[in-house]
Parts: sequence; C-alpha cells; structure tokens
Amino acid sequence: MSTDYEIKKTNKVKQLKLKATYNKKIVHEILDAGLVAYVAFSQDDGPVVVPMIYGRKNDTIFLHGARKARIIRLLEKTNRASLNVTLLDGIVFARSTFNSSMNYRSVTIFGPPKIVTDNKKKLLAMKIISEHTMPGRWSEVRDSHLNEIKMTGVIKLKIEDASAKISSGPIKDEDEDYKLPVWAGILPITTQTGSLQDDERLINNAQPSEKIKRLQNKKIC
Repeated sequence: MSTDYEIKKTNKVKQLKLKATYNKKIVHEILDAGLVAYVAFSQDDGPVVVPMIYGRKNDTIFLHGARKARIIRLLEKTNRASLNVTLLDGIVFARSTFNSSMNYRSVTIFGPPKIVTDNKKKLLAMKIISEHTMPGRWSEVRDSHLNEIKMTGVIKLKIEDASAKISSGPIKDEDEDYKLPVWAGILPITTQTGSLQDDERLINNAQPSEKIKRLQNKKIC
C-alpha cells in the first residue's frame, strides 16, 4: 500500500511546490489536529463554502450538520466536494512585505460526498466526530435518542485525492535587505483551551471527569 496519495491534476500543488507533501501520515496528522473544516463544492447557482465540524477514520471524513440543513441537502446532491483544514502556526515578519508571510500547515482533500442514512452507521459516525472534538465525552453522556439521530445529518467524504502544504522555518529575505535596521522575526500562533466553566444549572455538585479536566489549558494545534 502506498504511503502517499497519488499526484493528480486536482491535488497537485503548483505554487511553492517545495512546501508540498502528499504523504498520507502527514495529511492525517494535520486533519486530526484541526477542529473545523471548510467544505467547498459547486452548485448550479455558483460555488459554496461552509465550515463544518468533522472526524476522521482511515481515509474517510465524517461531516456533521442538521439533517434538514441546506449544506447537508446540497452535499447530498453533489458528486464531488473539496475540504480544507488550515492550522496557523505563526506570522512571519520579514524585512519587506513581499517576503512577509505566515507559517502554517494546510490540507486540501477531494472526494465524493455521500449521506449516511443507516442509523447504526450514523451513530458510529457521530461518535467519531464527537471523539475528535471532545475526546472521552461520548461515554459520559446519555445515549442519543432515535429521534436525535434521525435529526442529525452526517456526510461521509472519501479521501480520493489529497495534498498538504507546510510553511515553516527561518525568514528568507533578499540578501541586500539583511543590511536594513528593521526588526524581523516570527510571532507564534497557538490554539489553546482555557479553564472549564460550570453550567449554572448543575445539580448534586456534579464535577467534570478527569478526562475532561485534562483538556483544560492544552495546546490543541
């Protein structure tokens, strides 16, 4: 089995090719580090882009939304969609605006979206999405009611083509610009959780589990 996604016309990175990778492990790591995916597809009246929460299992992405939501209905009718997850790692302050940029890890995938209608399969997909967003929480809450499962829309997107693009490392200025008395450097960007905030209607001094407590003040990407 290949460790890389096949390079095709759809996923071939044309700009800044040296920053590109098609390695499946790296693509999956970036997807697993993100929380929100931007899903794009074309409809008769033009392009559509929508942010969605998601989860991954192997080469399949599961997307979550209300069953009657417009995005679910539109994805149900399209044959191909694209999904992007981008993690910002820093702002690069070079000695010119031309060479200033950002450090980032980005993944774009392409594949056919299909709606999940079987309730058992949908429930499994819902668990995958939940564990991606709130690891450890699924086993702590009550079981989903059948009506809730029916009201939930789940789209599975098979990863047919994918590429990642990663920008990191030191600043690259023009040789003559290094003589300028201008500060240059990197401002790191991190996504981090804060401290838990109790709901005002907790009863019996309910406390968060150790799994949930460990999610506090944690760098997540």
